[in-house]
Amino acid sequence: MTPGARCVSTEESVRDAANRLAELDVGALPICGNDNRLKGVITDRDIVVRVLAQGKDPRAVHVGELAQGEAVTVGADDDSHEILRTMTRHRVRRLPVIDGHTLVGMVSQADVARSLDDAEVGELVAALSADG
Repeated sequence: MTPGARCVSTEESVRDAANRLAELDVGALPICGNDNRLKGVITDRDIVVRVLAQGKDPRAVHVGELAQGEAVTVGADDDSHEILRTMTRHRVRRLPVIDGHTLVGMVSQADVARSLDDAEVGELVAALSADG
């Protein structure tokens, strides 16, 4: 896990989020509401596919517009196998880590891979790379 994840607000523009991704050299940021609760995750791919490719102005689209449904998370006490199951089930490469309702970090596919054996890492990569 990478501790100290920084949120982007639902009210910020997608351009602001893109600048923060570049500044932090990361591919995803948690989206937090005014209530400081996790609302989702925005990725660099979301910006390209859901904003730029559709001809939308990233300065006019708010990050909150890209949050979909309930955020998929893992608990701070979850082990690598539970995180693997969650990533595989939801087909995501990065997950916010929460303690109660407090965001404490982000865990990536690479973080999980470092603690698993080669066969499990291969299963994760295959599951996340599959079409559909």
